[in-house]
Amino acid sequence: MKDPRIQKLAQNLVGYSVNVQPGENVLVEMIGSERDLLNAIIEEIGKAGGNAFVQLTDKTVLRSMLMGATEAQLKTWAEIDLKRMELMDGYIGIRAGENANDLSDVPEEKMKMYNALYSHPVHSEERVKRTKWVVLRYPNASMAQLANTSTEAFEDFYFKVCNLDYAKMDKAQDPLAELMRKTDKVRIVSPGTDLHFSIKSIGAEKCAGEKNIPDGEVYSAPVRDSVNGTISYNTPTLYNGITFENIKFRFENGKIVEATSNDTKRLNEILDTDEGARYIGEFAIGFNPHILHPMKDILFDEKIAGSLHFTPGQAYDVTDNGNTSSIHWDLVLIQRPEYGGGEIYFDDVLIRKDGIFVIPELQGLNPENLV
Repeated sequence: MKDPRIQKLAQNLVGYSVNVQPGENVLVEMIGSERDLLNAIIEEIGKAGGNAFVQLTDKTVLRSMLMGATEAQLKTWAEIDLKRMELMDGYIGIRAGENANDLSDVPEEKMKMYNALYSHPVHSEERVKRTKWVVLRYPNASMAQLANTSTEAFEDFYFKVCNLDYAKMDKAQDPLAELMRKTDKVRIVSPGTDLHFSIKSIGAEKCAGEKNIPDGEVYSAPVRDSVNGTISYNTPTLYNGITFENIKFRFENGKIVEATSNDTKRLNEILDTDEGARYIGEFAIGFNPHILHPMKDILFDEKIAGSLHFTPGQAYDVTDNGNTSSIHWDLVLIQRPEYGGGEIYFDDVLIRKDGIFVIPELQGLNPENLV
């Protein structure tokens, strides 16, 4: 018997996140072998009068392709997929791979070439900027291992998080988005962190289930050259299949001038991908009440209650600070007491302490008010 939670999720993705209209073309990309959600989405797109197109991807096959990829091959590959993306009105991406580290041994120069020649034009430029899109993970044993839970417990957690009342969350985000649009100076303080920057005139955008599932953040970007100080991230992160921990950056006039981690050499190779990789393209505050601990999956980790992320690389068009890059690497700092605590100040006013919003207009985003 079909799990009713899957059908509800498919309805939310098609009807709310992408808001499929009659006659619209929607590409559904499945990375992995899961089929129940894929079939439910195709069914819901049909009910909405849309046209479903499907791309099935296997990361082990992708690895084989990348190991032998040439510049000419990647350009042709991107040209083919870019043309298809141009024909789409919407995109639903489901990530359900069995091994998060499948690409860990692809040479760094191959991954840089893939990100620059394929991912950037097809996804960062076309899909992100010109389609209605949403990306999500799907629960499997691999994700349960990353979360240190049983598979059944992770599935229960997953559907609780993904089928949250995002319309309610959307309204609760309004005061924070408005405050960020009026803010000039931001200061972030945590153990190993004292960071200053401006978000003046950059703007702010709400995230409540329309681009990512799960969701729960409001984002902006720093004025490109305004970042000074240090930040110590306390959340492990996967990049191209490699786990990085204890990442610490020191900034001077917007640029990362010193970067260390458990793999400092590889970290700096990523930051040297292009000029924009050493500047920040996003500053966001996370508050999903059900996501409390990191699991090395950025779609979940960047929404952790009481967190923020400060992202080297490409800025979004809607909060554009002029930074361009082929990377966009969301790195997370959790400020709840069990992770060391911390404060966020807007124009010298404390707005969040130890992960809890303290000014009245933002308290609707505290966990007890979103569950």
